[in-house]
Amino acid sequence: MKEETKETILELKNLSKHFGSVVAVNDVSLDIEDGWFLTLLGPSGSGKTTILNMIAGFEFPTAGEVILQGKPINLLLPEKRNLGMVFQNYALFPHMSIFENIAFPLKMRKLSKGKITEQVEKALELVQLEGYGGRKPQELSGGQQQRIAMARALVFDPPILLLDEPLGALDKKLREHMQIELKHIHTRLKRTMIYVTHDQEEALVMSDRIAVMNQGRIEQVGSPDELYEKPANAFVAGFIGESNFLEGRVTDRDGDRLTLQMSDGSEHSLMWQGDIEPHGEVNFCIRPEKMFFVDDGDSESFLSGTIEEVIYVGETERYKVRISQEKTINVRKMSVITGGGHKEGETVKISWHKDSLRRV
Repeated sequence: MKEETKETILELKNLSKHFGSVVAVNDVSLDIEDGWFLTLLGPSGSGKTTILNMIAGFEFPTAGEVILQGKPINLLLPEKRNLGMVFQNYALFPHMSIFENIAFPLKMRKLSKGKITEQVEKALELVQLEGYGGRKPQELSGGQQQRIAMARALVFDPPILLLDEPLGALDKKLREHMQIELKHIHTRLKRTMIYVTHDQEEALVMSDRIAVMNQGRIEQVGSPDELYEKPANAFVAGFIGESNFLEGRVTDRDGDRLTLQMSDGSEHSLMWQGDIEPHGEVNFCIRPEKMFFVDDGDSESFLSGTIEEVIYVGETERYKVRISQEKTINVRKMSVITGGGHKEGETVKISWHKDSLRRV
């Protein structure tokens, strides 16, 4: 079945933002399709919130354009862009009831009382807080207040909802619950959402597409599985999930087998079917859960080492294995019956399926 092609709802064209000598966003271009849940993911200072603020109108670009539904909106004030916005601190009016908070943007648009009541009730139903209209914000939990903030942002039917780390103030358990709730709301509404976070797991759980940012630029855009399984470079591989990196120089190659010499002089034999420059510098990555322990002669590719640390984390066990003077490898596997796993100080061989090794 052919995948449905959606229309582009928002375009960022060569977008840059300078704060004095600081370049917060550097020549970013991105097409966002209608209905996407797009997450801008990156460390602090990567430019993700600045991009969101330029879309919202809280910051004006130094260069480039923001185009909404085919029309440039660079010069429009925030209230003229008709975009919904949800903040980390909820930004609810404490003196107003929940109904009045949600109704506020509708009153600003001068809707009739009957229409306002209808829209507010629909919004409360959407976030599963029917009957809460008469309460004040301080009477609600943090998760409930965040739902009300979302209801207020959605009540006027904006084409795009912008969310700036909205779950950052919640505890871990509630945050995980709200991630799923927000994902369900997106599924029901099929509305474009642009979400900012530095939490990799949150981005993987919630998003249709993720734009990984670093130093004001987009490193890679793709679905969660694309970014995790096929990172474009070492930054993405290291930022999305956990990776082991095997860096060094190829000193010999015989067919698919190559010898990798690391910076400390240690040499390791690996299987690799891709192109490699003779005696060139390379950087491979492999996920800890893709690695496993083997006996002698059980695999074409393996690394030998000594277990330095074993960490039990419930359903998984994590092993830190030293393979050379300067290099350790992390291995993660499902937990076994107590006493049945490998021990600290044990000499082991680690292997992987050849398709699990990536060059970055």
